[in-house]
Amino acid sequence: MSQTIRASDISLHDLKTQFGLQLNRDKPFFQEWQTEDPDLTDFEKPFLDRMKDDYFNLLEYPPLLEDTIKMAILGPLLHLAGFYSYPFQTKSEYSVKISTVDGEMVVEGKIDVLVLKDRFWIMVIESKQAAYSIEAGLAQILAYMLANENQDKLCYGMITTGGSFVFIKLVKGKMPQYALSKVFELRNPGNDLYTVLEILKQLGQVALTKS
Repeated sequence: MSQTIRASDISLHDLKTQFGLQLNRDKPFFQEWQTEDPDLTDFEKPFLDRMKDDYFNLLEYPPLLEDTIKMAILGPLLHLAGFYSYPFQTKSEYSVKISTVDGEMVVEGKIDVLVLKDRFWIMVIESKQAAYSIEAGLAQILAYMLANENQDKLCYGMITTGGSFVFIKLVKGKMPQYALSKVFELRNPGNDLYTVLEILKQLGQVALTKS
């Protein structure tokens, strides 16, 4: 009899032992996120500066929940990156399921936002204990990405708490592999939203060219 567990309860160890998932630490494996000079417009930069100010204003009135992060941070980023325009498609609360080859384990769950025809996954976490939350959400989003029906194609993901962002690349096959970007933080000097938006734009273009 198969065992069904929630994606939110899955661990990286489970994904490694049950699905063969491996972390690839080679820098060339995930070059798409490595941008040195964000190519943003004169409109986008002040807009992102205002978004950063708004985020810290929201933090003064806790709790900062998922829906607020989606409205104040994620929605504007997806709009600026062009993910609401054709040929992209956006779905929310998307149900996914993945099972081992022998059917002994089935993982089920729902993801907050899915864009680009199952090729780009975004997960939003409430802004509480941000560093821990991103780590806790990593296995969950990887399980969702593994459930992608396009077995022979790569896909990308992003986890955000509103103030922290990390990007993920997954390449499927007989031995699926994933890699992570560095974590971008709004508490860093300057404005990491500049780089986050440029990476979103780049990954969107890569995913389209590889469709």
